[in-house]
Formats: sequence, C-alpha cells, structure tokens
Amino acid sequence: MSDDKLQDAIGRGARAERLLADELLRECFAALEAEYLKAWRATAARDTDARERLWQATQVLGRVRDHLVAIASNGKLAQRELDDLQDKRSRRFGII
Repeated sequence: MSDDKLQDAIGRGARAERLLADELLRECFAALEAEYLKAWRATAARDTDARERLWQATQVLGRVRDHLVAIASNGKLAQRELDDLQDKRSRRFGII
C-alpha cells in the first residue's frame, strides 16, 4: 500500500476511534437499541412483520458499530505498516 493510502487509513481509523469513544454516539446506540427492544416487546403476537423489521434494525445498528471498529482497526494496522516501512527505509540507507 502506498504511503498516501496508509496515511488516509490512519486518519480514518483515528476518526472512527474518536466516534466510538464519543459519549453522545454511544448514548445514541444504546438508546436506539433500548427503543427497538421496547417496541419489539410491545408488538402483537401476530405482528411478525414488525418484529422482523425491529430485528433488522438492531442488526443494522450492530453492523454500523462493527464497521466503525473495523475502520479503527485498519487504521492501527496501517500505522504499523507505515512504521515498518519507515524502519526498513532507515536501515536501507544506514540511518538509525
């Protein structure tokens, strides 16, 4: 991967980490999950469509969170790769 792509991945990863650590966003995820669970419990016994939509909503919410975690992880990996490249370049040119 090129240095520019690695820098981009590092920046995106840092932004994702900040979002995951943001109290407001965490509160939003928790509130939505609680709202979906409450609505699911309130559905009528024969309302399978509503329960299915609520299940899908909770799955999408989880996938959004998982996607942010993946971006954050990719940023950390990109940082390691960039550090390794810089170490190799330094050793190649005799810079310690």
